[in-house]
Amino acid sequence: MNGTSSVDAKRVDATRQKGRRSAAGGFLAIALLAAGGALTLVALRGPAPPKAMADRVRAVAVSLRCPVCQNLSVADSPSRLAQEMRLTIARDLRAGKSAGQIRQEFATSYGPWILESPPKRGIDLVAWIAPVLLVLGGLLAAGWAVWHWSGRSLAGAAPAGSTAPEPSLSPADRSVLDRALAAEPEEPS
Repeated sequence: MNGTSSVDAKRVDATRQKGRRSAAGGFLAIALLAAGGALTLVALRGPAPPKAMADRVRAVAVSLRCPVCQNLSVADSPSRLAQEMRLTIARDLRAGKSAGQIRQEFATSYGPWILESPPKRGIDLVAWIAPVLLVLGGLLAAGWAVWHWSGRSLAGAAPAGSTAPEPSLSPADRSVLDRALAAEPEEPS
């Protein structure tokens, strides 16, 4: 009776440990989903709109490439043309034009290459969608791998204290194993 109760106790303990791992995994999944949701909400909302005129001008100028020194934005370029473009942006903002209208006017004048980020339409939409799809695909692959790995390790694990059943061998495999064991000399103790 004592041997049976210890085996039962070990099974109960193994079941509790499995339950704790499942609960910890569930809490981790909920925490990751909550963090991801919060980050998505912040990313979709974007930064707060600037209130001061200098900040509003900089917000538009940062989104435009300088035609003279193309590796800098209009906000960062020291060129004379970039200074004139910043003055034009300030004048248009005071006149009530939106940042999108101002960017569109520059894109019409200079071409779409002047925009620092591609527009969210047509073939340029791929530049906006591809990173999101890659991240989602990576998360799905990681989730599948964790699920697959944890399912195999829990299913293949024997409860503590129990002996795992021997895998069954075909009669031909059993005879090969018996011959190999019989031919092997025993080592002296």
